[in-house]
Amino acid sequence: MTTTLIRGGRIIDPSQSIDRVGNLLLRDGRIVGIDTGTAVADQVIDASGKIVCPGLIDAHVALREPGNEEDETTVTGTAAALAGGFTSIACLPDTNPAIDNRGAAEFVYLMAGRARNCNVFPLGAVTKGNKGEELAEIGQLVEGGAVALTDGKRPIANAEIMWRALEYARMFDTPVFNMPQVPELVAKGVMHEGFNSTLLGLTGIPSAAENIMVSRDIALAARTEGRLHLMCVSTSVSIDLIRRARERGVAVSCDVTPHHIALTDDALKTFDPNFKVDPPLRPQGHVNAMIEGLKDGTIDVISADHQPWAVEKKTCELDYAPFGIVGLETLLPICIQTLIEPEHLTWLELLAKLTTGPAKLLGIQKGTLSPGADADVTIIDPDVEWTIDPEKFRSKSRNTPFAGRTVRGRAEKVLVGGEVRYSLG
Repeated sequence: MTTTLIRGGRIIDPSQSIDRVGNLLLRDGRIVGIDTGTAVADQVIDASGKIVCPGLIDAHVALREPGNEEDETTVTGTAAALAGGFTSIACLPDTNPAIDNRGAAEFVYLMAGRARNCNVFPLGAVTKGNKGEELAEIGQLVEGGAVALTDGKRPIANAEIMWRALEYARMFDTPVFNMPQVPELVAKGVMHEGFNSTLLGLTGIPSAAENIMVSRDIALAARTEGRLHLMCVSTSVSIDLIRRARERGVAVSCDVTPHHIALTDDALKTFDPNFKVDPPLRPQGHVNAMIEGLKDGTIDVISADHQPWAVEKKTCELDYAPFGIVGLETLLPICIQTLIEPEHLTWLELLAKLTTGPAKLLGIQKGTLSPGADADVTIIDPDVEWTIDPEKFRSKSRNTPFAGRTVRGRAEKVLVGGEVRYSLG
């Protein structure tokens, strides 16, 4: 019997609406309870001045394995997750081969077990090979442990395929994730279509490309009564459509990334490929809408949308560089800087978007400090000041737009199943 006492921290658990200073006792990989100050423990962790919360969860992460190990591997991606404070992540199926069958889903668990970093849950492909043409074996994927279905960053453009996916997934109470974009409207686009794209002479991606797909998917979810999750929403119209759909009782949820709150399309004036993301960075009006969506609960989840690329792939002309950034190791400080410091959200509200929100979405028994729960715990130093240096990332890739930014707050210790798997310094 192994016991650990995390002593004197500010315990914040959105699942129980707890925000108070106390002690947290863990035993044999499980949570025993809070305020067990007289307990005798084998290991004592002093958390004075720190935040103690459920381990953070990311709902969609690209690990690139198998097929593109030059960008990321299960070992490096999960190590980056731990450094960012994450104890659980969901792995996108856009690998080569795709996670479109039971064996591929089970492979994710096998590789995560070998890595022994954080928990990894597979997301199964909606269509075979992520090609958008034929439904994958959804039942087998669920049996193999897939917690949700998605074609990753490839929009499910065929309305009939999306309809059938929502119907089929409903049988298993499994959500379907979609990247809400009309492919024909984003083809060859580099950045948000607007003043800056015209000024810079770059091909634009209209916000309508997202708005149209959000509207279509909401209509299909309403008709099928399936569970729909829209990834990486970025426009004010999208937020309004989702807000109104939820008021009507449609089972739709969504997430936003930190970089779509921290940055605008002005950043592309540098022509730095690290600011090229999918969906594109938008003007400030859309950023304000994202913040309002977080404040009123329209947006349930914040995701890093971790998209690692090898240096040689990202370091090229803006037109040819792939979309995406690494985000697991910078999510927490960027959220502190953009949401906590301006007082848009409280710590309890922010952590809900990173724990209970994604746990509910994925249907996993994580994101809580309730007695009996898995002892997945993140200890955060909210006051430490540091400068983001991609050369110190645990991720295999370095493509971040936040290099050199001075930020505050980071994960100090991360426990998975009661075992310390990461310790800063």
